[in-house]
Amino acid sequence: MARFVQWTALTAAAALLVTGCGGGSSDGGEAGRETDGASSPATSAGPATPLPSSLTSQKLDWGRCRATADSPEPGGAWQCATLKAPLDWAQPDGETIDLALIRSKAGGDDRIGSLLFNFGGPGSSGVSTLPWYASSAPELSERYDLVSWDPRGVGASEGVRCRSDKEIENSESVDITPDTPAEETAYFRDAAAFGKGCQKSAGTLLAHVSTTDTARDMDLMRQILGDTKMHYFGISYGTELGGVYAHLFPRKVGRLILDAVTDPSADSEGHAENQTRGFQRALNNYLESTGQGAEDGTQKIVGLLKRTDANPLPTSSGRKLTETLALTGLLGSLYSETSWPTLTSALKAAEQGDGTELLALADGYNDRDSSGHYLTGTHSQRVISCLDDKQRPTVAQTKKLLPRFKKISPVFGPMLGWDTAGWCHDWPVAGQYDTPEVSAPGAAPILLVGNTGDPATPYEGTRRMADELGKGVGVMITWKGEGHASYGKGSDCVDSTVNAYLLQGTVPRDGKVCS
Repeated sequence: MARFVQWTALTAAAALLVTGCGGGSSDGGEAGRETDGASSPATSAGPATPLPSSLTSQKLDWGRCRATADSPEPGGAWQCATLKAPLDWAQPDGETIDLALIRSKAGGDDRIGSLLFNFGGPGSSGVSTLPWYASSAPELSERYDLVSWDPRGVGASEGVRCRSDKEIENSESVDITPDTPAEETAYFRDAAAFGKGCQKSAGTLLAHVSTTDTARDMDLMRQILGDTKMHYFGISYGTELGGVYAHLFPRKVGRLILDAVTDPSADSEGHAENQTRGFQRALNNYLESTGQGAEDGTQKIVGLLKRTDANPLPTSSGRKLTETLALTGLLGSLYSETSWPTLTSALKAAEQGDGTELLALADGYNDRDSSGHYLTGTHSQRVISCLDDKQRPTVAQTKKLLPRFKKISPVFGPMLGWDTAGWCHDWPVAGQYDTPEVSAPGAAPILLVGNTGDPATPYEGTRRMADELGKGVGVMITWKGEGHASYGKGSDCVDSTVNAYLLQGTVPRDGKVCS
């Protein structure tokens, strides 16, 4: 079971060959908005609380980055440090947590400041992602210190592991499109067990990993890094995090890029429906690129999935390709157009009874290496999104929407429909919002980049984010491309527009189109 909203390492690596969800004020409405920078944001319980000097005066001890169990040493000019932040922002003088940071100092003399990156998920590790992503942004590295971090509950920042490798592998046999009462029981039993594993691993942290908590961490980083304004590059879920930051700290907004924009107006059902449309649109584009009709090609894949559901395919590793893994491999390949030839080969092999290639695609998306070790980005993703999202659709509600979802996409509709009930089923802590608050009156212009072929964050959400940020704040450009995200994906128009905004402060015309 997985909610497919992430900008993964697999996606990013493919882009370089050319690269829920949620957050809102956990205090509700306007509570928790901007303070003078020396205080934690106000909560519904009372006024802002001054931050202790142990936080505001801390000095980052930048030093050599070390290899971790999940990523190699980046080497070169990369430096790492640890920032202390409150576990509970409502009690900033209480217990703290350690946040892992990474940076590369600006290479040129005309330094602007720090440019903070979040690569989405939620759950993506900035510490492991930024070193290889930076090669796609050489112009930015001349004038900015490139900085990222592992958000709370992710990677080296007290990352949550909810299951062992063996338990993860066993869970891949659970049918994520249950057809029988027994399969439904197994599906929801697995979801509940995952939540209990997260609670055991995270303890008290489980209630303090919201998008709002992370947005507040970002502003503390801004202060400690010595920047008067926040310069930020958010991708996928990182766009929602950027919107929440802008809402909380509008006067601190400097130059914010939001690429592959989430729809802040969508609740959990709306988000799932958006993705159902987005992935089917991307599948149609893929099928048409191979010379197949979208409808005929879709039905052919539906038939393959039905056969795989009944009889999982053998692979060269001895593992079986289940319907769940086949769907994962198929869906993950739609994040980047550069993956389409590999998908064509994998589907051809599967039609001939060999699931090896589709399984490899699924493993890549699931962050599973050849030894059977899994990274935990999807664990963090679920922990964060289930704390943000307070909606918990029932089984009955989900069954009512399944016909509509299946009509939108016979391939992805059943999976994403069931996911609305299964993702946060029996979660140990309550969620915080229906939809995130991103209005940012008074903020400087924020540049949004929408990709018409984006499967995971469909294009329509870009305009909705621009509208909710507010008039004169959200500025939107469009790329008529394919895959997830736009910057560094081969469009000179997109890259030059983003670079001009970040490097010269040039705000493009709202509605500019890059074809």
